Amino acid sequence: MNAKIDRRSFLYSTAAAGAGLMLTPSALARSGGNKNDDINVALLGAGAQGQVLLDSCLKIPGLHFKAVCDIWTEWNQKRVSGQLKAYRHENNTYEDYKEMLDKEKDLDAVIIATPDFWHAEHAIACLEAGLHVYCEKEMSNTLEGARKMVETARKTGKLLQIGHQRRSNPRYIFSYEKIIKEAQMIGRITTINGQWNRSKRACEDLGWPKKAEIDQATLNKYGFESMHQFKNWRWYKGLGGGPIVDLGSHQIDIYSWFLDAQPKSVLASGGIDYWKNHEWYDNVMALYEYETEYGTVRAFYQTLTTNSAGGYFETFMGDKGALMTSENAARNAVYREDWVPQEQWYEWENKRYIKREGGLAQPSSNKAVLDVRSTMPAAKYNLLIDMDKLFHQPHLENFFDAIRGRAVLNCPAEIGYETAVAVLKINEAVEAGRKLEFKPEDFKV
Repeated sequence: MNAKIDRRSFLYSTAAAGAGLMLTPSALARSGGNKNDDINVALLGAGAQGQVLLDSCLKIPGLHFKAVCDIWTEWNQKRVSGQLKAYRHENNTYEDYKEMLDKEKDLDAVIIATPDFWHAEHAIACLEAGLHVYCEKEMSNTLEGARKMVETARKTGKLLQIGHQRRSNPRYIFSYEKIIKEAQMIGRITTINGQWNRSKRACEDLGWPKKAEIDQATLNKYGFESMHQFKNWRWYKGLGGGPIVDLGSHQIDIYSWFLDAQPKSVLASGGIDYWKNHEWYDNVMALYEYETEYGTVRAFYQTLTTNSAGGYFETFMGDKGALMTSENAARNAVYREDWVPQEQWYEWENKRYIKREGGLAQPSSNKAVLDVRSTMPAAKYNLLIDMDKLFHQPHLENFFDAIRGRAVLNCPAEIGYETAVAVLKINEAVEAGRKLEFKPEDFKV
């Protein structure tokens, strides 16, 4: 390798990481070492989610934000650009992403956090401009758009990471690799139950400072009918997919990952039950069927926008135990069924995978007697794995490490596409009012 290779050529040469190739430490040293690790980045979409991603990026060494692009120039763009300059990231600002791509010739990567209906156009243009792309989920609000994103990433050889950040979360990786695969603590999985419940207050329409409104011509140029629609695009058909897509895609992605399978059918019920001025369903319940090598798995999922009871989690139930996972640290645990001898789990306690919490629950002091058909509550074991970073940080680190040739993507375009197929079908099932089937080829590009 030429020891004088410049930083940009070096970074682009590592696109092979997306195909599963990694450079060795010695190869990295020959390429110029740490000075070539610097990555020039643009943020495309500086709203609430863009801010969340930026907050994580500012904790990652070696990143230099050179540009911020957002159509809300008087608010999002000004706020984020100013924040970056305070952190010594001198940057240019743009309203139109085409102008940014035309003028910024030293970029290596783009983070896309625009509304879903812009994802495909933005990602494809950035990939074709020779940039690696981190694109927020949902990958696209249409399967056609998602498919074109996969095809473009393959054609250009650039990396495309989709923002299903749980794929890089140490707790989820530990749960999959250690609890499910190695220890097989929960046995044969038969059922999954998951939810994301939000309170009424958390789901009220977003407002905006009137003095900083986007003018009507600009709104129309970028696909919005009004400032209200711009701020609440997730509720509008053609722009987003409603809560089941916005929230559910995170967790349904985990279903398929942990099962090593794609769903074969989905049945769903939902409606505009509460928020009458919205176009998408506010409360949705869905039932998937999976066929795994061990047998059928039925998986329930719901999103609520009127009550926060239980928050958000996923529970994988097998014949030996249950595994609860969540980005909420307090919700991560595995529960041993009472028929499984305690001694069988000693090995995993000794390996420091789990730690038992207390003992078996006892009947209450009011002398109530368990029904003969009941079983004692399962013993709870906390997972001995933690994460001391912001939720999105490990996934962004994985993306930038892949650019540097030190990792492979945890959620490349192909995986993002599979999740989009599974999730977008829920809204179709609600509208159809019947079970819809998947074919294996539906998940392939």
